Amino acid sequence: MTTNLPAALRRPRYLISWWPWRALAYAGTTVPVAAVLTSGLLVVVAPAVAVVNAARQGRPVELPVVVFLTLAGLALLAAAPLVSAPVAAFERWRLGLVDARPLPPARRLIAGDLLAGLAARYTSAAAWREVAYAGWLGAVVPVAYWTFLVLVLLDLTLVASPWLVTGSDDMILVWTTVGTPREAVPYAIGAALFVPVLCYLAGLLAAGQATVARWLLSGPPADPSALREVTRSRARLVDAYEAERRRIERDVHDGAQPRLTSLSVQLGLARLDVPDDSPAAGPLAMAHEQAKELMVTLRRIAQGIRPQQLTELGLAGAARQLAGETAIPVTVHADLPRPLPEPVETTAYYVLSEALNNVALHADATRADVRLTQTDQRLVVEVEDDGRGGADPVRGTGLTGLADRVAAADGRLLLSSPDGGPTLVRVELPCPS
Repeated sequence: MTTNLPAALRRPRYLISWWPWRALAYAGTTVPVAAVLTSGLLVVVAPAVAVVNAARQGRPVELPVVVFLTLAGLALLAAAPLVSAPVAAFERWRLGLVDARPLPPARRLIAGDLLAGLAARYTSAAAWREVAYAGWLGAVVPVAYWTFLVLVLLDLTLVASPWLVTGSDDMILVWTTVGTPREAVPYAIGAALFVPVLCYLAGLLAAGQATVARWLLSGPPADPSALREVTRSRARLVDAYEAERRRIERDVHDGAQPRLTSLSVQLGLARLDVPDDSPAAGPLAMAHEQAKELMVTLRRIAQGIRPQQLTELGLAGAARQLAGETAIPVTVHADLPRPLPEPVETTAYYVLSEALNNVALHADATRADVRLTQTDQRLVVEVEDDGRGGADPVRGTGLTGLADRVAAADGRLLLSSPDGGPTLVRVELPCPS
Protein backbone atom coordinates (compact mmCIF):
# COMPACT_ATOMS: atom_id res chain seq x y z
CA MET A 1 0.00 0.00 0.00
CA THR A 2 1.35 3.43 -1.01
CA THR A 3 1.78 5.72 1.98
CA ASN A 4 3.21 8.87 0.42
CA LEU A 5 2.76 11.04 -2.65
CA PRO A 6 6.31 10.68 -4.09
CA ALA A 7 5.82 6.91 -4.26
CA ALA A 8 2.32 7.30 -5.70
CA LEU A 9 3.63 9.48 -8.53
CA ARG A 10 5.75 6.57 -9.75
CA ARG A 11 2.72 4.31 -10.15
CA PRO A 12 0.95 4.11 -13.53
CA ARG A 13 -2.52 4.45 -11.98
CA TYR A 14 -1.74 7.75 -10.27
CA LEU A 15 -4.23 9.85 -12.24
CA ILE A 16 -7.16 7.52 -11.44
CA SER A 17 -6.35 7.27 -7.73
CA TRP A 18 -7.16 9.53 -4.80
CA TRP A 19 -3.64 10.95 -4.73
CA PRO A 20 -4.23 13.87 -7.17
CA TRP A 21 -7.10 15.02 -4.96
CA ARG A 22 -4.97 14.69 -1.84
CA ALA A 23 -2.22 16.71 -3.54
CA LEU A 24 -4.83 19.35 -4.45
CA ALA A 25 -6.07 19.46 -0.84
CA TYR A 26 -2.49 19.83 0.40
CA ALA A 27 -1.83 22.66 -2.05
CA GLY A 28 -5.14 24.36 -1.21
CA THR A 29 -4.41 24.38 2.50
CA THR A 30 -0.93 25.72 1.78
CA VAL A 31 -2.24 28.93 0.22
CA PRO A 32 -3.61 30.69 3.36
CA VAL A 33 -0.59 29.74 5.48
CA ALA A 34 1.88 30.88 2.82
CA ALA A 35 -0.13 34.09 2.25
CA VAL A 36 0.10 35.08 5.93
CA LEU A 37 3.82 34.32 6.10
CA THR A 38 4.48 36.17 2.84
CA SER A 39 2.64 39.23 4.12
CA GLY A 40 4.80 39.28 7.25
CA LEU A 41 7.98 38.97 5.21
CA LEU A 42 6.93 41.72 2.81
CA VAL A 43 6.68 44.21 5.69
CA VAL A 44 10.47 44.05 5.95
CA VAL A 45 11.59 42.72 2.58
CA ALA A 46 9.74 45.22 0.34
CA PRO A 47 11.15 48.37 2.02
CA ALA A 48 14.57 46.74 2.18
CA VAL A 49 14.53 46.07 -1.56
CA ALA A 50 13.47 49.67 -2.21
CA VAL A 51 16.32 50.98 -0.05
CA VAL A 52 18.85 48.74 -1.80
CA ASN A 53 17.68 49.92 -5.22
CA ALA A 54 17.89 53.55 -4.11
CA ALA A 55 21.41 53.03 -2.82
CA ARG A 56 22.46 51.37 -6.08
CA GLN A 57 21.11 54.33 -8.05
CA GLY A 58 23.05 56.77 -5.86
CA ARG A 59 20.01 58.31 -4.19
CA PRO A 60 20.31 59.20 -0.48
CA VAL A 61 18.67 56.94 2.10
CA GLU A 62 17.02 58.62 5.06
CA LEU A 63 18.27 57.62 8.53
CA PRO A 64 14.75 56.95 9.91
CA VAL A 65 14.21 54.42 7.11
CA VAL A 66 17.43 52.60 8.00
CA VAL A 67 16.49 52.60 11.70
CA PHE A 68 13.02 51.28 10.89
CA LEU A 69 14.37 48.47 8.73
CA THR A 70 16.95 47.53 11.36
CA LEU A 71 14.38 47.39 14.16
CA ALA A 72 11.86 45.59 11.97
CA GLY A 73 14.47 43.02 10.95
CA LEU A 74 15.49 42.40 14.55
CA ALA A 75 11.86 42.10 15.60
CA LEU A 76 11.20 39.64 12.78
CA LEU A 77 14.22 37.59 13.78
CA ALA A 78 13.16 37.60 17.45
CA ALA A 79 9.58 36.60 16.66
CA ALA A 80 10.47 33.95 14.06
CA PRO A 81 11.15 31.06 16.52
CA LEU A 82 7.85 31.74 18.31
CA VAL A 83 5.78 32.19 15.15
CA SER A 84 7.28 29.11 13.51
CA ALA A 85 6.16 26.82 16.36
CA PRO A 86 2.41 26.84 15.53
CA VAL A 87 3.21 26.84 11.82
CA ALA A 88 5.36 23.72 12.24
CA ALA A 89 2.69 22.02 14.38
CA PHE A 90 0.07 22.69 11.71
CA GLU A 91 2.42 21.49 8.98
CA ARG A 92 3.12 18.24 10.85
CA TRP A 93 -0.61 17.57 10.99
CA ARG A 94 -1.22 18.70 7.41
CA LEU A 95 1.59 16.54 6.02
CA GLY A 96 -0.61 13.51 6.61
CA LEU A 97 -2.58 14.49 3.49
CA VAL A 98 0.28 13.43 1.24
CA ASP A 99 2.58 11.41 3.50
CA ALA A 100 1.27 9.00 6.13
CA ARG A 101 4.71 8.25 7.58
CA PRO A 102 4.93 9.67 11.11
CA LEU A 103 7.15 12.57 12.07
CA PRO A 104 8.89 12.91 15.44
CA PRO A 105 6.72 15.07 17.71
CA ALA A 106 7.78 18.60 18.56
CA ARG A 107 8.75 19.51 22.08
CA ARG A 108 5.81 20.80 24.09
CA LEU A 109 6.02 23.61 26.61
CA ILE A 110 4.75 22.73 30.08
CA ALA A 111 3.97 25.08 32.93
CA GLY A 112 6.92 24.12 35.08
CA ASP A 113 9.34 24.27 32.17
CA LEU A 114 8.14 27.43 30.42
CA LEU A 115 11.40 29.35 30.62
CA ALA A 116 13.47 26.37 29.52
CA GLY A 117 11.06 25.77 26.65
CA LEU A 118 11.25 29.39 25.51
CA ALA A 119 15.04 29.27 25.70
CA ALA A 120 15.02 26.09 23.61
CA ARG A 121 13.09 27.94 20.89
CA TYR A 122 16.14 30.16 20.44
CA THR A 123 18.94 27.66 21.05
CA SER A 124 17.88 24.30 19.61
CA ALA A 125 18.64 23.25 16.06
CA ALA A 126 15.12 21.82 15.67
CA ALA A 127 13.55 25.21 16.38
CA TRP A 128 15.69 26.96 13.79
CA ARG A 129 14.86 24.25 11.25
CA GLU A 130 11.22 25.16 11.86
CA VAL A 131 12.13 28.82 11.27
CA ALA A 132 13.83 27.82 8.03
CA TYR A 133 10.72 25.96 6.93
CA ALA A 134 8.47 28.93 7.76
CA GLY A 135 10.77 31.20 5.74
CA TRP A 136 10.79 28.74 2.85
CA LEU A 137 7.01 28.48 3.00
CA GLY A 138 6.63 32.26 2.91
CA ALA A 139 9.30 33.07 0.33
CA VAL A 140 9.84 30.17 -2.08
CA VAL A 141 6.52 28.30 -2.14
CA PRO A 142 4.44 31.32 -3.31
CA VAL A 143 6.77 31.80 -6.29
CA ALA A 144 6.35 28.15 -7.29
CA TYR A 145 2.57 28.32 -6.84
CA TRP A 146 2.26 31.53 -8.88
CA THR A 147 4.32 29.98 -11.68
CA PHE A 148 2.09 26.93 -11.72
CA LEU A 149 -1.03 29.12 -11.63
CA VAL A 150 0.19 31.01 -14.71
CA LEU A 151 0.62 27.69 -16.53
CA VAL A 152 -2.91 26.62 -15.54
CA LEU A 153 -4.46 29.92 -16.67
CA LEU A 154 -2.55 29.79 -19.93
CA ASP A 155 -3.72 26.23 -20.57
CA LEU A 156 -7.34 27.13 -19.77
CA THR A 157 -7.10 30.08 -22.14
CA LEU A 158 -5.88 27.84 -24.93
CA VAL A 159 -8.62 25.29 -24.25
CA ALA A 160 -11.28 28.02 -24.41
CA SER A 161 -9.71 29.89 -27.33
CA PRO A 162 -12.15 28.57 -30.02
CA TRP A 163 -14.98 30.18 -28.06
CA LEU A 164 -13.03 33.35 -27.25
CA VAL A 165 -12.08 34.18 -30.82
CA THR A 166 -14.85 36.33 -32.28
CA GLY A 167 -13.61 36.48 -35.84
CA SER A 168 -13.57 40.27 -35.94
CA ASP A 169 -10.40 40.80 -33.92
CA ASP A 170 -7.26 38.69 -33.87
CA MET A 171 -6.35 36.93 -30.61
CA ILE A 172 -2.79 36.39 -29.41
CA LEU A 173 -2.15 32.80 -28.24
CA VAL A 174 1.27 32.57 -26.59
CA TRP A 175 3.59 32.87 -29.59
CA THR A 176 1.13 33.32 -32.45
CA THR A 177 -2.03 35.14 -33.50
CA VAL A 178 -5.31 33.53 -34.57
CA GLY A 179 -8.27 35.20 -36.20
CA THR A 180 -10.91 32.46 -36.46
CA PRO A 181 -12.16 29.64 -34.18
CA ARG A 182 -10.92 27.08 -36.72
CA GLU A 183 -7.36 28.37 -36.36
CA ALA A 184 -7.61 28.12 -32.56
CA VAL A 185 -8.83 24.49 -32.49
CA PRO A 186 -5.34 22.86 -32.76
CA TYR A 187 -4.14 24.94 -29.84
CA ALA A 188 -7.19 23.96 -27.81
CA ILE A 189 -6.60 20.26 -28.54
CA GLY A 190 -2.93 20.52 -27.55
CA ALA A 191 -3.87 22.32 -24.35
CA ALA A 192 -6.46 19.64 -23.51
CA LEU A 193 -3.82 16.95 -23.97
CA PHE A 194 -1.55 18.93 -21.63
CA VAL A 195 -4.05 18.68 -18.73
CA PRO A 196 -2.69 15.29 -17.46
CA VAL A 197 0.79 16.82 -17.50
CA LEU A 198 -0.48 19.65 -15.33
CA CYS A 199 -1.93 17.08 -12.93
CA TYR A 200 1.47 15.43 -12.62
CA LEU A 201 3.14 18.82 -12.23
CA ALA A 202 0.74 19.64 -9.39
CA GLY A 203 1.60 16.33 -7.77
CA LEU A 204 5.33 16.99 -8.17
CA LEU A 205 4.91 20.45 -6.67
CA ALA A 206 3.08 19.07 -3.64
CA ALA A 207 5.52 16.16 -3.32
CA GLY A 208 8.50 18.52 -3.41
CA GLN A 209 6.95 20.72 -0.74
CA ALA A 210 6.16 17.70 1.42
CA THR A 211 9.71 16.38 1.02
CA VAL A 212 11.18 19.68 2.19
CA ALA A 213 8.70 19.77 5.08
CA ARG A 214 9.67 16.26 6.19
CA TRP A 215 13.38 17.03 5.87
CA LEU A 216 13.26 20.28 7.85
CA LEU A 217 10.64 19.32 10.45
CA SER A 218 12.15 15.96 11.29
CA GLY A 219 15.82 16.83 10.99
CA PRO A 220 18.72 14.51 10.16
CA PRO A 221 18.83 12.72 13.55
CA ALA A 222 15.21 11.57 13.41
CA ASP A 223 14.82 10.99 9.68
CA PRO A 224 14.48 7.23 9.12
CA SER A 225 14.67 7.55 5.33
CA ALA A 226 18.28 8.87 5.47
CA LEU A 227 21.21 6.45 5.60
CA ARG A 228 22.45 6.37 9.16
CA GLU A 229 25.33 4.46 10.62
CA VAL A 230 24.56 1.62 13.00
CA THR A 231 27.54 1.88 15.27
CA ARG A 232 28.75 -0.41 17.97
CA SER A 233 31.82 -0.37 20.12
CA ARG A 234 34.98 -0.95 18.10
CA ALA A 235 37.05 -1.84 21.12
CA ARG A 236 37.00 -5.48 20.04
CA LEU A 237 40.41 -6.22 18.62
CA VAL A 238 40.39 -7.42 15.04
CA ASP A 239 43.51 -9.53 15.44
CA ALA A 240 42.17 -11.31 18.52
CA TYR A 241 38.86 -11.98 16.76
CA GLU A 242 40.54 -13.48 13.71
CA ALA A 243 42.95 -15.55 15.80
CA GLU A 244 40.12 -16.95 17.91
CA ARG A 245 38.10 -17.83 14.82
CA ARG A 246 41.01 -19.74 13.30
CA ARG A 247 41.72 -21.51 16.59
CA ILE A 248 38.14 -22.76 16.85
CA GLU A 249 38.16 -23.93 13.25
CA ARG A 250 41.47 -25.73 13.75
CA ASP A 251 40.39 -27.38 17.03
CA VAL A 252 37.14 -28.62 15.50
CA HIS A 253 38.76 -29.88 12.33
CA ASP A 254 41.92 -31.38 13.79
CA GLY A 255 40.80 -32.38 17.30
CA ALA A 256 37.14 -33.15 17.88
CA GLN A 257 36.19 -34.27 14.38
CA PRO A 258 38.81 -37.10 14.03
CA ARG A 259 38.00 -38.40 17.50
CA LEU A 260 34.30 -38.44 16.75
CA THR A 261 35.01 -40.24 13.47
CA SER A 262 37.01 -42.85 15.37
CA LEU A 263 34.19 -43.25 17.88
CA SER A 264 31.68 -43.81 15.10
CA VAL A 265 33.93 -46.47 13.52
CA GLN A 266 34.35 -48.26 16.86
CA LEU A 267 30.59 -48.29 17.45
CA GLY A 268 30.08 -49.70 13.95
CA LEU A 269 32.56 -52.50 14.61
CA ALA A 270 30.88 -53.23 17.95
CA ARG A 271 27.52 -53.59 16.20
CA LEU A 272 29.01 -56.32 13.99
CA ASP A 273 30.03 -58.35 17.09
CA VAL A 274 26.67 -58.01 18.89
CA PRO A 275 23.84 -60.36 17.78
CA ASP A 276 20.71 -58.65 16.51
CA ASP A 277 18.59 -60.31 19.22
CA SER A 278 20.87 -59.12 22.02
CA PRO A 279 19.42 -56.57 24.53
CA ALA A 280 22.42 -54.31 23.79
CA ALA A 281 21.85 -54.30 20.02
CA GLY A 282 19.16 -51.58 20.09
CA PRO A 283 20.97 -49.03 22.29
CA LEU A 284 24.23 -49.71 20.42
CA ALA A 285 22.62 -49.07 17.04
CA MET A 286 21.05 -45.86 18.36
CA ALA A 287 24.41 -44.69 19.72
CA HIS A 288 26.04 -45.43 16.37
CA GLU A 289 23.43 -43.42 14.45
CA GLN A 290 23.68 -40.51 16.90
CA ALA A 291 27.47 -40.50 16.53
CA LYS A 292 27.16 -40.32 12.73
CA GLU A 293 24.60 -37.49 12.98
CA LEU A 294 26.83 -35.61 15.42
CA MET A 295 29.76 -36.02 13.05
CA VAL A 296 27.72 -34.48 10.22
CA THR A 297 26.65 -31.61 12.50
CA LEU A 298 30.22 -30.99 13.60
CA ARG A 299 31.39 -30.99 9.99
CA ARG A 300 28.77 -28.35 9.20
CA ILE A 301 29.95 -26.27 12.15
CA ALA A 302 33.54 -26.50 10.98
CA GLN A 303 32.53 -25.53 7.46
CA GLY A 304 30.32 -22.72 8.81
CA ILE A 305 33.29 -20.92 10.30
CA ARG A 306 34.61 -20.56 6.76
CA PRO A 307 31.66 -21.58 4.54
CA GLN A 308 32.60 -24.25 2.02
CA GLN A 309 30.58 -22.64 -0.78
CA LEU A 310 32.54 -19.44 -0.23
CA THR A 311 35.80 -21.32 -0.76
CA GLU A 312 34.52 -23.14 -3.82
CA LEU A 313 32.39 -20.47 -5.55
CA GLY A 314 33.75 -17.15 -4.35
CA LEU A 315 31.61 -14.36 -2.96
CA ALA A 316 29.52 -13.81 -6.11
CA GLY A 317 28.69 -17.50 -6.49
CA ALA A 318 27.99 -17.91 -2.77
CA ALA A 319 25.69 -14.86 -2.89
CA ARG A 320 23.71 -16.41 -5.76
CA GLN A 321 23.45 -19.66 -3.82
CA LEU A 322 22.12 -17.76 -0.78
CA ALA A 323 19.66 -15.94 -3.05
CA GLY A 324 18.41 -19.23 -4.44
CA GLU A 325 17.77 -20.54 -0.93
CA THR A 326 15.74 -17.47 0.11
CA ALA A 327 11.94 -17.75 0.21
CA ILE A 328 11.41 -14.70 -2.03
CA PRO A 329 12.93 -13.83 -5.45
CA VAL A 330 16.36 -12.27 -5.03
CA THR A 331 18.40 -10.72 -7.85
CA VAL A 332 22.18 -10.58 -7.48
CA HIS A 333 24.31 -7.98 -9.27
CA ALA A 334 28.05 -8.57 -8.77
CA ASP A 335 30.92 -6.40 -9.99
CA LEU A 336 34.00 -7.99 -8.44
CA PRO A 337 36.96 -7.59 -10.81
CA ARG A 338 39.62 -8.81 -8.35
CA PRO A 339 39.93 -11.54 -5.72
CA LEU A 340 38.93 -10.44 -2.25
CA PRO A 341 40.92 -10.91 0.97
CA GLU A 342 39.60 -13.84 2.96
CA PRO A 343 38.45 -11.81 6.04
CA VAL A 344 36.58 -9.34 3.83
CA GLU A 345 34.97 -12.14 1.83
CA THR A 346 33.89 -14.00 4.96
CA THR A 347 32.43 -10.87 6.57
CA ALA A 348 30.53 -10.00 3.39
CA TYR A 349 29.12 -13.52 3.18
CA TYR A 350 27.74 -13.45 6.71
CA VAL A 351 26.33 -9.97 6.11
CA LEU A 352 24.43 -11.28 3.10
CA SER A 353 23.27 -14.37 4.94
CA GLU A 354 21.92 -12.44 7.93
CA ALA A 355 20.43 -9.62 5.82
CA LEU A 356 18.55 -12.03 3.53
CA ASN A 357 17.36 -13.96 6.56
CA ASN A 358 16.00 -10.72 8.05
CA VAL A 359 14.22 -9.95 4.78
CA ALA A 360 12.57 -13.37 4.72
CA LEU A 361 11.53 -13.27 8.39
CA HIS A 362 10.67 -9.64 9.14
CA ALA A 363 10.29 -7.50 6.01
CA ASP A 364 7.08 -8.91 4.49
CA ALA A 365 8.74 -8.28 1.12
CA THR A 366 7.96 -9.69 -2.32
CA ARG A 367 11.46 -9.31 -3.80
CA ALA A 368 14.97 -8.20 -2.95
CA ASP A 369 18.13 -7.04 -4.71
CA VAL A 370 21.73 -7.78 -3.77
CA ARG A 371 24.50 -5.58 -5.14
CA LEU A 372 28.22 -6.32 -4.73
CA THR A 373 30.56 -3.58 -5.91
CA GLN A 374 34.34 -3.51 -5.56
CA THR A 375 36.41 -0.36 -5.95
CA ASP A 376 40.08 0.34 -5.40
CA GLN A 377 39.60 0.93 -1.70
CA ARG A 378 36.49 -0.89 -0.53
CA LEU A 379 33.83 -3.53 -1.07
CA VAL A 380 30.23 -2.32 -0.94
CA VAL A 381 27.46 -4.81 -0.15
CA GLU A 382 23.85 -3.64 -0.51
CA VAL A 383 20.67 -5.57 0.21
CA GLU A 384 17.43 -3.79 -0.70
CA ASP A 385 13.88 -5.11 -0.35
CA ASP A 386 10.40 -3.75 -1.10
CA GLY A 387 8.99 -4.68 2.30
CA ARG A 388 7.21 -2.67 4.97
CA GLY A 389 10.33 -0.99 6.35
CA GLY A 390 10.68 0.16 9.94
CA ALA A 391 13.79 -1.92 10.65
CA ASP A 392 15.38 -0.75 13.89
CA PRO A 393 18.58 -2.10 15.50
CA VAL A 394 17.05 -1.49 18.94
CA ARG A 395 14.35 -4.10 18.30
CA GLY A 396 16.92 -6.83 17.87
CA THR A 397 16.46 -7.75 14.20
CA GLY A 398 20.05 -8.97 13.93
CA LEU A 399 21.40 -5.60 12.80
CA THR A 400 23.47 -5.00 15.92
CA GLY A 401 25.16 -8.36 15.45
CA LEU A 402 25.92 -7.46 11.87
CA ALA A 403 27.27 -4.09 13.01
CA ASP A 404 29.57 -5.88 15.47
CA ARG A 405 30.92 -8.16 12.76
CA VAL A 406 31.38 -5.29 10.28
CA ALA A 407 33.04 -3.08 12.90
CA ALA A 408 35.49 -5.88 13.68
CA ALA A 409 36.56 -5.72 10.02
CA ASP A 410 36.97 -1.91 10.33
CA GLY A 411 33.94 -1.33 8.13
CA ARG A 412 30.61 0.33 8.69
CA LEU A 413 26.98 -0.64 8.31
CA LEU A 414 24.36 1.88 7.19
CA LEU A 415 20.61 1.50 7.23
CA SER A 416 17.72 3.17 5.44
CA SER A 417 14.33 1.81 6.46
CA PRO A 418 11.44 4.31 6.56
CA ASP A 419 8.00 3.08 7.56
CA GLY A 420 6.40 1.74 4.41
CA GLY A 421 9.76 0.78 2.92
CA PRO A 422 11.90 0.17 1.07
CA THR A 423 14.71 -1.04 3.33
CA LEU A 424 18.35 -0.72 2.30
CA VAL A 425 21.23 -2.28 4.24
CA ARG A 426 24.60 -1.04 3.01
CA VAL A 427 27.91 -2.37 4.26
CA GLU A 428 31.24 -0.80 3.35
CA LEU A 429 34.35 -2.88 4.01
CA PRO A 430 37.92 -1.67 3.44
CA CYS A 431 39.44 -3.60 0.58
CA PRO A 432 42.63 -1.90 -0.64
CA SER A 433 44.02 -3.07 -3.94
